[in-house]
Amino acid sequence: MFDKLIEVEKRFDEVNKMICEPDIVNDQEQYKKLMREIKNLAPVVEKFREYKKAKETNDESRALLDEGGLEPDFAEMVKGELESSKADMDRISEELKILLLPRDPNDDKNVIIEIRGGAGGEESALFAGVLYRMYTMYAEAKGFKTEVLNVNETGLGGFKEISFSVEGDGAYSRFKFESGVHRVQRVPETESQGRIHTSTVTVAVLPEAENVDFELNEKDLQIDTFRSSGAGGQHINKTSSAIRITHIPTGTVVECQDERSQHKNKEKAMKVLRSRLYDAEKAKHDAEIAGERRAQVGTGDRSERIRTYNYPQGRISDHRIGLTLYRLEQILNGDLDELIDALITADTAEKLKAQGDS
Repeated sequence: MFDKLIEVEKRFDEVNKMICEPDIVNDQEQYKKLMREIKNLAPVVEKFREYKKAKETNDESRALLDEGGLEPDFAEMVKGELESSKADMDRISEELKILLLPRDPNDDKNVIIEIRGGAGGEESALFAGVLYRMYTMYAEAKGFKTEVLNVNETGLGGFKEISFSVEGDGAYSRFKFESGVHRVQRVPETESQGRIHTSTVTVAVLPEAENVDFELNEKDLQIDTFRSSGAGGQHINKTSSAIRITHIPTGTVVECQDERSQHKNKEKAMKVLRSRLYDAEKAKHDAEIAGERRAQVGTGDRSERIRTYNYPQGRISDHRIGLTLYRLEQILNGDLDELIDALITADTAEKLKAQGDS
């Protein structure tokens, strides 16, 4: 581990010198790339330097005690420093193990979130709207920017499906565990007998793919235009500005009709298509790496039931980590940090265990 830390510190110092070079400063793309690398390396280097300082104190205290001849009071103080610095070294060493875990290369990326109503008809569509509101409120609290990419509304104000982007540093790292089936248990407004209904909503979280991540060949695309319309005839567009793109090799179809401009709809649809195809490649790659698959909280499979929202009890349960919180209202109002932090902690623990087993 310490050989690796020495290499990381060396690279950190190199990159710090490189970003001051005129050629790099003038190359915005390269400059941004190096700044991202510094940002990722800095916490490791700071923690390593903290460890070295604790070790230096430990070595000095041990040397003084080995020499002997110290005044009793001074010897007691040195012993205290020896024990304290040893405890610091042990603690920092564990923190360094976590910092050195392989980073998810997608963690810093923007995301595209797709929410679809599942079993439960209109009630499911209404809960899809509740989840959309929850995620956008959480994104706003984090300082992320959201933009609707496509929406298919129902007459009662729910969503058969809605897709939207979340832009901001580390967006994927905060939303990536939301993929899967979300189950809701509540009494629908339309239920006269007061019976609890169970319905489901599917959420997919895709890291936004850049051109370098996934290149699309225009020959593989079939692009159709059609007239867009909202629920109940709202926003009817008299021109064919809505876009449907089919990726012929995979049969993946993406629609976008949120904008009045055909060009903007095409741009958004291409963004979603590229991210879906990239996500499919990523899932295939992850499935091939059995060790990595074992070290994940949940499989990320959209058919996996990950969470239950129980309205009568004010309860939310995440089935992957066995966590139950009685804060349903706050969570649905976007207060997701406790839940997401618990998932990240569990994922880190699984990865540490997998690293220890290998």
